[in-house]
Amino acid sequence: MSNTYLTEDHELLREQVRRFIAREVEPHAAQWERDGMVPRSVLRHMGEAGFFGLMYEPEYGGAGADALTNLAFADALSDSTFGGFIITVLVHTDMASPHLHHGGNAAQKARWMPGICRGETITAVAVTEPGAGSDVAGLRSTARRDGDHYVIDGSKLFITNGVHADLYFVAARTGEGKRDISIFAVEKGTPGFSVGRSLDKTGWRSSDTAELHFDACRVPASHLLGMEHKGFYAVMKNFQTERIALAAMAVGHCRQAIRLALEHVTTRQAFGAPLWDKQAIRQRLAMCDAKTRAAEAYTWHCAWRVTQGHDIVQDVSLLKSLTGELVNEVTATCQQFHGGMGFMTGTPVERLWRDARVLGIGGGATEVMLDEAAKRY
Repeated sequence: MSNTYLTEDHELLREQVRRFIAREVEPHAAQWERDGMVPRSVLRHMGEAGFFGLMYEPEYGGAGADALTNLAFADALSDSTFGGFIITVLVHTDMASPHLHHGGNAAQKARWMPGICRGETITAVAVTEPGAGSDVAGLRSTARRDGDHYVIDGSKLFITNGVHADLYFVAARTGEGKRDISIFAVEKGTPGFSVGRSLDKTGWRSSDTAELHFDACRVPASHLLGMEHKGFYAVMKNFQTERIALAAMAVGHCRQAIRLALEHVTTRQAFGAPLWDKQAIRQRLAMCDAKTRAAEAYTWHCAWRVTQGHDIVQDVSLLKSLTGELVNEVTATCQQFHGGMGFMTGTPVERLWRDARVLGIGGGATEVMLDEAAKRY
């Protein structure tokens, strides 16, 4: 489909990302699914290629680009059929490291941002807890000031990149108020910080997901990002970047599922003719494509509104709920048209269907997103 938001530079970036995926991801990612992680060497290569600092300051190795450029990257990245690889990258670029970009001071950025851009320092964001997911204000981890340190206690759950990250942006309660939450940069190896179980998931098999534990974890006060007690608002702000990236991922999964289904139904013979000759199949695929194109246009529109400085909370909440449900509908439909083969582990359409399920849950469950949007009417 034509896209009025894309420039020549965006197209060049997308082509570079797609070549990288074809060369260094798709031939090897099935093994990463079995290993439960994306090799660090691949992430370093992405950093060396300039993919990890698109929004960040050139002085730290970034490109100083805008939200549309960042979406062009996420859009091309989502041409991969391996959701675990995609989310490993997007957590680093769009969900974790932006906390440093938005809330970090000059000294903090100078310390960590160059390694982040080069793919040498991989990041994770630690907000979700056993009793607090979409309800960020309900988290129970605490951080208390003790001289020139903060002491963090608590646990985190479902943390993507949790096992192999180098730097974690951790949300903890620092006051009595419901929203008195702060964000801390915690380096792997900090005393009192440990990685618990590596979690086994239905999908996203090549992304590592973990529990994190903080037991009197002493973090220098200089690792506080932004102002004390203002971390709730930092999390809410970053959710908009995160949710646009997840929408791009969902749309990419839809596109790939439709492509695979078209390849299958135009060649698979049934009752003496290709499945494509069945009107019901043609029409259902056409409707999947129509909905996907509409969702794709809405995704780009939301990113454009970011560049214009608009309040996008309602739009992005609607976008996240729409795409999270749509990707499940489209991948299930396309899997259905593959028949029994679509239920075989390791086939691309089965993987897309499996990976799609979490997109209606992670980053803001559909019901929460719809309620956020409804509150703003």
